[in-house]
Amino acid sequence: MRRGEGPLQRAVVRRKGQITLPQEVRDALHVEEGDSVAFTLTGEGTVVLSGLKSIPAEQAWFWTEQWQAGEREASLQAARGEGTIYESAKDFEDSLD
Repeated sequence: MRRGEGPLQRAVVRRKGQITLPQEVRDALHVEEGDSVAFTLTGEGTVVLSGLKSIPAEQAWFWTEQWQAGEREASLQAARGEGTIYESAKDFEDSLD
């Protein structure tokens, strides 16, 4: 957490450089067991800690910028009430002709 944005969180560095992230920090980073974290060293003598999520390679297409742009557009269209609701799969199939 940045200074002044919440309570100070502490962890003890163990013999091999290991620390346990407090639960509030894990929650803020949205990380859980098996996830990774990244450390960014700043020029100010501080370190920024970021949570990283791993995704299976076969799902990587979903996280491409092109696909995410389509997801954002679809969400906006749905929020505006745009789109067609079909009563059945057959009605949908018939609309494709």
